Amino acid sequence: MKDWLRELQQILPEERILTSAADRYSYSFDASFGEYMPEAVVQVKKKEEVAAVLKVANRCRVPVYPRGSGTCLSGGPLPVYGGIVLDMSQWPAVIEMQPYDLTVDVTPSVKTVDINAEAAEHGLMYAPDPSSAHVATIGGNLAENSGGPRGLKYGVTKDHVLGLEVVTPEGEIIRTGGRTIKNVTGFDLTKLIVGSEGTLAVIVGATLKLMPKPKAVQTMMVAFQEVRKAGEAISRTLTSGILPAKMEFMDQACIVAVENFQPVGLPVDAAAIVIIELDGHPETLRVERGLVEEIMLDVGAVEIIIPKTEEEAAAIWHARKQVSPAIAKIKPTKVSEDATVPRSKIPDFIDRLHTIKEKYQVEVVAFGHAGDGNLHPNVLCDKRDKEEMKRAEAAVEAMFEAALELGGTLSGEHGIGTMKAPFMEAELGAVGLEMMKRIKDSWDPNGILNPGKIFPEKGQKLVLTDE
Repeated sequence: MKDWLRELQQILPEERILTSAADRYSYSFDASFGEYMPEAVVQVKKKEEVAAVLKVANRCRVPVYPRGSGTCLSGGPLPVYGGIVLDMSQWPAVIEMQPYDLTVDVTPSVKTVDINAEAAEHGLMYAPDPSSAHVATIGGNLAENSGGPRGLKYGVTKDHVLGLEVVTPEGEIIRTGGRTIKNVTGFDLTKLIVGSEGTLAVIVGATLKLMPKPKAVQTMMVAFQEVRKAGEAISRTLTSGILPAKMEFMDQACIVAVENFQPVGLPVDAAAIVIIELDGHPETLRVERGLVEEIMLDVGAVEIIIPKTEEEAAAIWHARKQVSPAIAKIKPTKVSEDATVPRSKIPDFIDRLHTIKEKYQVEVVAFGHAGDGNLHPNVLCDKRDKEEMKRAEAAVEAMFEAALELGGTLSGEHGIGTMKAPFMEAELGAVGLEMMKRIKDSWDPNGILNPGKIFPEKGQKLVLTDE
C-alpha cells in the first residue's frame, strides 16, 4: 500500500476510501469519452476533510480530480493520470436562503434544480438552468461555468456567483468575493475560479445571487422552411429591443427524432423551429408577443404556435429537452459539442455543418441556445465502427475550425476538459495559452489539481476511440 493512501486511511473512515477495482471503475468515466482508472476514490463530506486530503496529495505529488455527479460532457473529472478522484457528491446538501438579500448559500453537492425550487418558495429564482440541472451538482456547474436556455437573458453561472469558499492545492481554506452585489476589493478571484474546471482550487461552498421570479411567461414555437430564415428571425428579434428569456433552435433532423421518440405534434416538415420564451409583467408580454409575431411573419415564418395553457407550453419545452435522448436513437454513440458563434453567423455555421456532414459521411444534427449563438452540433455514430469514429474525430475538428473562422469559440458552456484541449491554442494563440498556464502554475505549483485538462500535451489530438 502506498504511503499517501495509508495516510488518508488515518484521516477518513475506511468506508469512504474506495480502492476495489469495481468501485474505481465506476469513477473512471463521465458523460464524454475516455476511461481512466483512479488509484483511489475518496468521498469527502466537509471542507476540513478536503483540506486534509489535499495536504497529503500535494506533499506526495498525487493527482486529485474533483468530481460531482459525473455529467460533464468535456471530460472534466476524468482521472487521466490516476491518483485520487475526490467525490463531492456525498457531501450533505445544504441550502440556506437569505431572501431579503436575494442570496443563497449552498454546499457543493446540492442539485442545481433544488436551488431554484427552494428559491421559488420565496417568489425568487436561481436563473442558470443547464439541461442536467436535475442531476448535476452546483459544484460541477461552478467548475464548468454552466449555462442553459435562460443564459440569453440572465447569463451563465459566473454571472450569479457572489462569493466562494475554496480549498487551495496546498490545503488552505480561503473565501473569495462576499455577499454584496458590489465588491471591487482586489482581484476578482471568484470569477477566476468559476469555470477553471477544478484546476485551481476545490469549491466547497458558494454564495449565489437570486432574483425575483417573473410574474408571467409566454411560450411561442415558430416554424421555418429555411434555416437561414430562422437565423435571421433570431437576429431581428434581438435587435428589436425585445430580449426573450430563451430562444432555442432545432433543425429538421432533431424535430423528426423527437417526434419518433415521443410525439408531441412538432412540425416535421419544417426545416427548423425556434422556441421562444418571453417573461415579465403580463401586460408587457402581451405587447412583446405581438411584436415578435410581426417579426417572425415578416421574416418568413410558415407557422406560429401559441400554447393556450401551461400544459401545452410545458409540452413544447419538454420536446426541446427530449432532443438529446431522441437523437441517441438514431445511432448509439453521440458526440455532443457546444461551439458558439456570433448570432448573425448561425446560418453560416449551419451551412458549414452540412458541408462537414457530406465531406466526412457522418450524421450531424444541430440544436441549442440559438439566441446567444450557442449551438450543440452532435455527431451521431457507432463507437464499434472504428473507421466511422475516425471520421467523427475529423468532423469534430472541422466543426471547431468552422466556429473559430466565423468569429466564435470552442465552448459556450460544456467546458474544455480533455475533449477540447487539443484546440485551445487555435483559439487563444501560444502566448494566450501560456498566460493561462502561468496562472495555473502560480496556484498549483506541484500540478496536482485536475492535471490533463484545459492545457494540451505536446501533439495531443482528439481521440474518440479506445485505441
